[in-house]
Order: sequence, then structure tokens, then C-alpha cells
Amino acid sequence: MLPLPKSSRRKKGAVQMVKKLMESIREQKKNSILAMVTISGEVVFEVIIPLLMANLIDYGIDMGDMGYIVKMGIVLLLSALGQLFCGAISGKFAAIASSGFARNLRHDMFYKVQNYSFSNIDKFSTASIVTRLTTDVTNLQNTYQMIIRMAVRSPLMAIFSLVAAFGIDVKLSLIFLAIIPVLILGLYFIMTRTHPIFERVFRTYDKLNSVVQENLHGIRVVKSFVREDHENKKFTGISENIYKDFKKAEQQLAWNAPLMQLCMYAAVLLLSWFGARTIVACGGDAATGLSTGELLSLLSYATQILMSLMGLSMIFVMLTMSRTSGERVVELLNETPDITTPENAVKSVPDGSIDFEHVQFSYRHGTEGKPVLSDINLHIPAGATVGVIGGTGSSKSSFVQLIPRLYDVDLGAVKVGGIDVRKYDLDTLRGDVAMVLQKNVLFSGTIKDNLRWGDENATDEEIRHACQLAQADDFIQTFPKGYDTYIEQGGTNVSGGQKQRLCIARALLKKPKILVLDDSTSAVDTRTDALIRGAFAKEIPNTTKIIIAQRIASVQGADMILVLDDGKIVSCGTHDELMQTSPIYREVYESQTKGDPDNATAS
Repeated sequence: MLPLPKSSRRKKGAVQMVKKLMESIREQKKNSILAMVTISGEVVFEVIIPLLMANLIDYGIDMGDMGYIVKMGIVLLLSALGQLFCGAISGKFAAIASSGFARNLRHDMFYKVQNYSFSNIDKFSTASIVTRLTTDVTNLQNTYQMIIRMAVRSPLMAIFSLVAAFGIDVKLSLIFLAIIPVLILGLYFIMTRTHPIFERVFRTYDKLNSVVQENLHGIRVVKSFVREDHENKKFTGISENIYKDFKKAEQQLAWNAPLMQLCMYAAVLLLSWFGARTIVACGGDAATGLSTGELLSLLSYATQILMSLMGLSMIFVMLTMSRTSGERVVELLNETPDITTPENAVKSVPDGSIDFEHVQFSYRHGTEGKPVLSDINLHIPAGATVGVIGGTGSSKSSFVQLIPRLYDVDLGAVKVGGIDVRKYDLDTLRGDVAMVLQKNVLFSGTIKDNLRWGDENATDEEIRHACQLAQADDFIQTFPKGYDTYIEQGGTNVSGGQKQRLCIARALLKKPKILVLDDSTSAVDTRTDALIRGAFAKEIPNTTKIIIAQRIASVQGADMILVLDDGKIVSCGTHDELMQTSPIYREVYESQTKGDPDNATAS
């Protein structure tokens, strides 16, 4: 089968994009339809008014019939009020529909992101996702509001006005048919030139958001290194690029208004010239030619037709701007989570045993290149304490992230409780596997609020007990509000060690069958580290504990210690065994304990 031409693919993609976006309208269909119906009523009244004015002039004012003038004046007033009422109601329904559409769209996008696996999230930057949820959705909201009003009003106005104009004088109405194609071709030319620019603008918006987020997140580092000028230059450069692109796009769009004015003035001039000649030729007799009132009606219809075309041009401009936003939003919505709960999923974890069977893993599935993990074979019995050490880039974090199925293996299988993790219900599996990730994250709220992420129904006693095990209770008690102390976004008002201990306590509240600590005690002193491990051994002996650490002291007392290097398990055993068999382990141990007897005994 031959591939579709580029233009056909583009059209097909646009149709699919619109269909996908329309799925988020949902309950706003009623308000959208009411907006279109009421705007149609406004158009009907607006088209009728010039006809009524023509009759008022021809049969009332020219004939001197005061009764007819009064009657037509009342009808005109009622028509104007009807037009005003329909316009106001339409605006109300359109505002509700567009706001609801944007709300649904944001919800759908955010919900979709929540269901992403780590590999899905890796495809989009955080800044890009934020831009799509904010700027892009706002563009689509404004466009949708304009569509359900102007996209109905402008075509109807143009059609009804053309029909009414042809009903008055066919020959003069041909002027409209000559001008309309000129306007349409001009608008198409403008739109095709501006769309690529807007595509570039929104990509630059992603970079701008990324720079702002990075700066605000690391503002303390910026100030400590006196790099404000550097950051200002970086921001200014990206902001300047947005300014230049927007300026270029607006310069292209600026041709829209002169084109409209040219067409409008040409139509009015031609109608006035030929219309006046027709009136003079027939003596103002509508039966044989054209009356004064009919000429005024034609001029009104000329204005209405060209204004409707201007409305269509505004729609084209908005569609040009929002097309890129729509493509970006749909890209996020169409992303399929590659990790999902299977049918007939297992909903209970028998125990905390872990098995790796010939596991191979890479972050880009199916691509050529060296895998992150290669041929991992391992059995960890339930309740065991396992230490994991290795140099930077040895794939320690990748190794443990396969256990709660944050990523899927390329080859082989990871089993928990003797069952392949791909057969579990995701909520069940992750509910029984607690991870304290390398990058500890606390959310804005009180300490209690953060800790209850582990168990939303946890009592105050359970919370305090978990904090005692994590050696966090002592410093929490020093805060004026204790467990009700407010944590700023990202935990910026607590130290690194305090943040780690709070995250450990949060994980313990889950009462997991497997607890993974990914370098989660690096910011605490060796004594506190030892107390935490001692509490684990005493309080949660049946929980499988996997501890990734840089300090030998943190894993020295483990039942099993794994030494990872270049994505492979190069050594496995107890501390004493590895001191005899593993040069890497022995080298690390000696480098850390040399001249520091406390490290050697801190177990």
C-alpha cells in the first residue's frame, strides 16, 4: 500500500485530533447546543431588521403613512430587543460550555498523566506537561467559545444575508460573489504562513517553563553561587525568542484587517455606484428597479456579509493558534500507558519474597544499545534484609524500581511472592511494596498530611510510632506545632536528613511486605542510621528490606549484600564472605573505614 500524501495525512490527523478533543465536551453538549440555537436566533433577528427598515422607508416615510411608521417602529424595537436577548443568552451558554470543556480537558490530561508509567513520563518533560495543562488548554477554551458562537453566527449570517440580498437585486448581489473568493484565498495564505510559527512558539514555551521551574527550585543554589545574572540572561534569551516569533506571527496576521477593509470598502463603493445608477434609471420604483430603502438594505447586508467573513477570519486565526495546542494536548491524551493492570489480576501478595529470573532491562524498549540491567538472577526470601552497593551508574535504582513494576523488564521476569509482577493488580502490588526513592519528595501540607500518604486512616498513635521507628519523632517534637507543622512545597523548610526520616516513616505506615530504601539515609549521621536499621530488625522482622547505600556501615549487617557493577550482580554474600571474595566490596570497605574506626563498627 502506497503511503498517503503529506496533505492527506495532515487532514486525517486534524480530524482525529478534533474527535479526541470532542470527547472532553461531555455534559457541556447541552450548553453548547443552546449557545448555537440562541446565536441562530440572534442572526435571524439581525437579518430581518434591514428588510424592516427598507419597508419603513419605502412604505412609511416615503408614503407619509404615520400609522405604518409607528407599527414598523414597534416591530423594529422588538426585533432589536430579541437580537439583544439572544446574543446575551448565547454568550452565557458559550462561556459555561467553554469553561466546562477546559475543566474536563484538564481533568482528562491530569488523570492520564497519573496513569503513566515512569517510561511514559520520561517521554515528556515536566515543563511541557505544565504548559499543556495551562497555556494550551486556555487556547483551546478560547477557541471553543469562539467556535460555538462565531462558527455558527458567521456562516448563517453570510448565507441569510446573501439570500436576502439576492431577493432584493440579483445583479448587484453578484458583487459579493466576486469579493468573497478574494477574501478566502487571502485568509488561507495568511493561515498557512502563521501555523509553523505558532508551533515553534509553543515549543519555546516549554523551554521557558523549564527554566523558570529549575530556577525557582534551585534558587538557594543560584544565590549562593551569585549566578543571578547568568539565570537572567538565560531567561531573557528564551523570552526574546518567544517575542520574535510572536512578533513575526502577528505581523503575518496583521494583514487580515487590511484585507477585510479592502473587501468591505470595495463592496460598499461598487454597491453605491451601481445602486445609485439603478435608482436614477428607474426613478426609485422598486417594481421596475431599485428603491432607496432597498439600496440601504443592500448596504446593510454588505456590511453583515463582510463582518461575518471577518468573524470567519478571526476563527481561522484562532484555529491557527490553537491547532498546535490541540496537537500537543492530544499527544498527551493519546499516550498509552505501557504498564497497566491485566485482566483477572492477582489481588493479594502472598509474602515478601522476590525473584529475578534472567532479567534484562533498558529504558528504551526495543532499541539497540547496551541494556541497563543484564541477566539478573536472584532469590530473596521473605523477611530478609538485603544491602545493595555499587558505583554511580551501576543501575542500583533501576534494579529496585522493577519490583513495584514502575518499569517493565525487556526479558525475563520479576516475581513477588512467587508471582510475576505483571500478573498483579497495580494498586495491590504497589500497596505492599513501599519505596523511599532517591529523590525524597514531601508535599505542601502538615507533617500529618504527608505521613498519611502511607495510610490515610492512620491514627495519631500509629503516626507517632512510625516516626519513632524512623527516628523522626524527636525533631518533630521540637517544632512549635509538632505534627501539625506545615511543610512547604518540596519540604524546603526541613533539612535533608529530616526529610529522609519523614519519608521513611511515611513508607512504614503502609505496613508493606517489602520496604525499599534507595539511598534514603545518606543525609543522616551513622548513629541515626544504625538506630533506624535496629528498629527495622526489631519491629518489622517479617518485612523484606532492601537497602541501597553508599556507606558500607548501612548494609554491613544485612543477610545478603549485592555488589552491582555495570548493570550486573558481580558479587553476592554476607559482609564476611564478600571481604574474602569481592575485590570491589573490600576496596570500598577499606576506603571508608581507613582512619575511621566508628564506621567499621557502626552496624
